[in-house]
Amino acid sequence: MTAEHTSPGSTARASARTWAGLPILLLPTLLVAMDISILFVAGPAVARDLAPNATQWLWMMDIYSFVMAGLLLTMGAVGDRIGRRRLLLIGTVVFGIGSAGLAFAPSPEVFIAARVLLGVGAATLAPSTLGLIRAMFHDPDQRRAAVGAWTAAFAGGAVAGPVFGGLLLEHFWWGSVFLINIPVMALLLATRPCCCPNHATPTPADSTCSARCCRSPASCPSSTPANGSPNTAPTASHSPPSAPASPSP
Repeated sequence: MTAEHTSPGSTARASARTWAGLPILLLPTLLVAMDISILFVAGPAVARDLAPNATQWLWMMDIYSFVMAGLLLTMGAVGDRIGRRRLLLIGTVVFGIGSAGLAFAPSPEVFIAARVLLGVGAATLAPSTLGLIRAMFHDPDQRRAAVGAWTAAFAGGAVAGPVFGGLLLEHFWWGSVFLINIPVMALLLATRPCCCPNHATPTPADSTCSARCCRSPASCPSSTPANGSPNTAPTASHSPPSAPASPSP
């Protein structure tokens, strides 16, 4: 990811390519929130076709939110370890598979299992997209604007879910409210390499080395300056040895 620098001492500002990658990261955020509420309008059609009992229906409605909320912190820590772009790739595939499983579920049990898979994918997409946005935008004002857009997409998706789901149900069967996720996931997979930088927190060994270098630059494994000559500690100039003092009589 490239960034524009205003001056040597200023914070790097995002380039046009970085801003172009922001809407791509907002799309899965929107869908993650939409799938929380989209079943409110698709529920009657799903219940008519799958005929779940009362207990199964509760799990079908609520298991997605339970799984996503329960795994958010865990997946955020995983993204810090393996890289958030890699976590985004994994979440995209899992979310797409879960969406296809929901659309063609033949029974309540399969629907619940696919809803669990969808929740796992959502728990990876939410922290990875937010983490990538924070890594892409270094300027404080631009970062606040980008994080605000992410928050608006997440909040707006929960509101837009019933509206968008109702529009789809007017023309298609209930599985369409889940199949709409697949083209967006395919777009995210296609554009991920050029729009999303990989980012992971340093390993404990790297952090220890960095702390040691801050305390003593001479102990850093690589202390070669930009001109290519190794750093050497300044040596004191040696003056000729003075004559020994004559012994006192």
